[in-house]
This record gives sequence, structure tokens and C-alpha cells, in this order.
Amino acid sequence: MSARGRNQGSRTRRLRWNDPLPQTTDLPVLLPAASRLAHAAAIERTAGAFALRLRPAHGAALMVLFLIGCGWAEAQVQVGEPSIVETLWKWTPVLLRGFLFNLLISAVAMAAGTIGGLFLGFAQISLLPPVRKGAWLTTHFFRNAPWLVLLFYCMFLLPFQVRVFGVTIPIPDWIKATLGLALPVMANVSEIVRGAIQSIPTTQWESAASLAFNRRQTLWMIIFPQCIKRMLPPWMNLYAILTMSTVLVSIVGVNEMMSLTRQALSAENRPGLLLAFYSYVLFWFFLYCYPIARWTVRLEARYAVND
Repeated sequence: MSARGRNQGSRTRRLRWNDPLPQTTDLPVLLPAASRLAHAAAIERTAGAFALRLRPAHGAALMVLFLIGCGWAEAQVQVGEPSIVETLWKWTPVLLRGFLFNLLISAVAMAAGTIGGLFLGFAQISLLPPVRKGAWLTTHFFRNAPWLVLLFYCMFLLPFQVRVFGVTIPIPDWIKATLGLALPVMANVSEIVRGAIQSIPTTQWESAASLAFNRRQTLWMIIFPQCIKRMLPPWMNLYAILTMSTVLVSIVGVNEMMSLTRQALSAENRPGLLLAFYSYVLFWFFLYCYPIARWTVRLEARYAVND
């Protein structure tokens, strides 16, 4: 076959999003969700990158909500007052600073919770009963405690400042709030680690024992590297949930995006701006968290197919 014929054949075999799914009967068949997910994963592997698959309905719903808020606010604009677009543009730098602060809190809480969760997850599979039971109790206590309650505990029980070698070190409110968010993250990461380790076949442990590896070497050099791809999708999903939950810190007095939005509404003193401003905040969080959610789905499909 000539090179031209091979190129034409490869083009005909290339999958596209709008290609019809293969059917084995004459009747219309709706493939199960697993088959559609595998089909989407095959297309993404062919393209070499993940696809957000943002449907027009997603953008239309957000746009309609935003336009309703803007239209409601614009209808209540008095003579001499700036339009809703001008008002949003004026407060955008302030809201952007608050949004970046939300991302900082989520990154620090996720990092601290991941480090603590790794050790706690390893402790859950310890051969020492006191360590294993203590780690299990700690994990399930913080995993099932309300996040807002943990925030209030950290805000009011932790000191405002500490003295180290005669030096007074203040503890800002956002540090205590970040610790309050890191506790449930630590518990959830602990469960992710435990579940990933226990999902590895026991033949891996037996093979490592036959090669004279001790338990620590087996865990760090053989078992844990295989757990990373199993842990990554739920870890990313947990980070997206944490990012959306950072708005809770506004209740305990941290000046993040929601607090600054309330301050902007108070400064404008225009009740009609309420829906427009909160729709604007919703749009920012959606733009940040939705790609993470789609990437998580892609990783789950990819690793499920490869496994």
C-alpha cells in the first residue's frame, strides 16, 4: 500500500467527538456509561490532551444567571448612578485579590492536609494495634466532623499569639482558618491513602517478601508508587471541594472573596446589585473548579481502562 493510501486509512480510522458510536444491532442502542467513558478516554488519548467538553448548556446557564442579575440591577439604577458593568469593573481588582487569597488558603490547607494525611494513612495500616486504632479514630473523627465547626474550634481555641524564646509571634486569623480546613482534608487524604494501599493485590507484598524486602522497603519502593495513580483522581476531587469550601472562612472573619463582596455591596448600598455580584463570584469559582473536575474524570477513565 502506498504512503498516500496509509495516510487516508489513518484519517478514516481517527475518532472524532461527533462520530456515531458503533452499533451491533439495527435497533438504536444506548451504550452503558462505562462504554461511553471508555470511548471518551480513547478519543482523548488519540488527541493527546484532555477535553473540557463544555457543552453550550453549561455556559448558557451561567450566562442567563449573570444576565438576570445584571438586568435586575440595571433596572433599579437611579439617575446619575453608574451602570452595573461599570460597578463590577470597578470592584473587579478587589474581588480578584480576594479570589487569589481563597486559592492561597486552599493550596496551604491542601498541602498541610496531604502531608498529615499521608502519615495518618500509613498509620492506619500499621501492625501495632494502638497506632492503627488511634489513626482510625482520628481519621473518622475529623472526616465526619462538620467543616464549619472545626473552623470555629480552631478560631477560638488556638491562641492569637505565642511566645518562643521571649519573642511574641502573632497567629493571623487566616492561618487558624487554614488549619481548620486542613483537618478534614487530612482525614480524607488518610482514607484515600489507606484505600489505595489496600487495593494493591497481595501478590505484590508476597513478591517483595520473596525478594527479601522488609515492610518499610516494600511500602515505599513497591506499593506506594503504584498507589499514586489510584490516589490522584480522588485527591484532585478533594482539592476542588476544598477550594469551593474556602468561602466558609468569611464566616469567621477572614477577608477573602466573599467578605470583600459583602463589603463592596455595603459600600455601594444598592440592593439590586446582590444577585449580580454573587453571580459574578459564582462564575469565577466555576471557571477554576470545572476544569479540575473534568481532568479528574479523564484520569479516572484513563487509569480504569489501563488497569
